[in-house]
Amino acid sequence: MKKKTKMNKKKDNIKGNTRLSAKLTKKVRPDKSNTKVVLFNKPFDVLCQFTDEKHEGKQQRKTLKDFIPIKGVYAAGRLDRDSEGLLLLTNDGKLQHKIANPSKKTAKTYWVQVEGSPADSDLEKLRKGVELKDGITLPAKINLIKKPLIWPRVPPIRERANIPTTWLEITITEGRNRQVRRMTANIGFPTLRLIRFSIGQWTLNDIENGTYKIIE
Repeated sequence: MKKKTKMNKKKDNIKGNTRLSAKLTKKVRPDKSNTKVVLFNKPFDVLCQFTDEKHEGKQQRKTLKDFIPIKGVYAAGRLDRDSEGLLLLTNDGKLQHKIANPSKKTAKTYWVQVEGSPADSDLEKLRKGVELKDGITLPAKINLIKKPLIWPRVPPIRERANIPTTWLEITITEGRNRQVRRMTANIGFPTLRLIRFSIGQWTLNDIENGTYKIIE
């Protein structure tokens, strides 16, 4: 049996170190077992954040902190203070980006109470896309619906006795600022109440207003 020379031993050490280095630099996949997804039914007049820094020293407005005691989760996308319904929070950065990024085209469905009685020709404009200040909207799915079985809003909306209201179901894949409200105003029917029912595969079903559900 031939004895290993110093050179051979050195080569063996290099090969061993290379294999060890390859193992150490192997990409580690995120631990999905720690992923949290929280579905929250946001009430009216609640900020879509955990702090109210702009009102320090003043009367604090309600925030997510008043309802959700879970640390390390953040809202995926936003829901205006005067809007209600589904808000998804997570500690998964990729999921958060997917939902919040308009280019990913995650479908979001809203129940919208508007002032007046839009005809189908009015709704057809939204189905095709309307011109807003920040460009033409993508085609939306629009349906007339009966008033959904929902919680009373506090305070209630201001309805004019001589003008009827109509409920619409609107699905969009964009996330522009106050987009749905601007869309209905564009066709002459202001939004009185706006409730987000779903985000992608997640819905408000079985979540009372002001409460949340954790998805395992």
